[in-house]
Amino acid sequence: MSKKISDKDFQDWKNFVKSKDKIIPKDSDSPLTSKNISTFAIDLHGLSLDQANKIVEKTISDCFEKHISKINIITGKGTRSKSFEDPYKSSELSILKHSIPEFINSNDELMKKIKNIENAKKNSGSFNVYLKSKNKFR
Repeated sequence: MSKKISDKDFQDWKNFVKSKDKIIPKDSDSPLTSKNISTFAIDLHGLSLDQANKIVEKTISDCFEKHISKINIITGKGTRSKSFEDPYKSSELSILKHSIPEFINSNDELMKKIKNIENAKKNSGSFNVYLKSKNKFR
């Protein structure tokens, strides 16, 4: 049983393989193994808030140490979140899209390493974190 891949999917795959942007496996303990990456992406789909916070904190610290300047954090749009069904959960704060940026902004140690956080476009499920240069860190 073989299905032919569409030309568009094949081209998207080729572009991804050639791209310097990489998405790490969610289950990875040490997400950064390559030294020559300028942009790093991490996908938090399916993770709990606690799991996502720990991974984001480690990723920001690891990227800073490895002189990576930009992290694309993919949280998802929250359209499949179960928080809307539970009256005891805040629909704004239990969705990673809203909670992860708040976690980063409230963590003083992380913010010392961050130059800027670029909010996602209105209907996007991701945002960018721009890191300071480790050489200029004080």
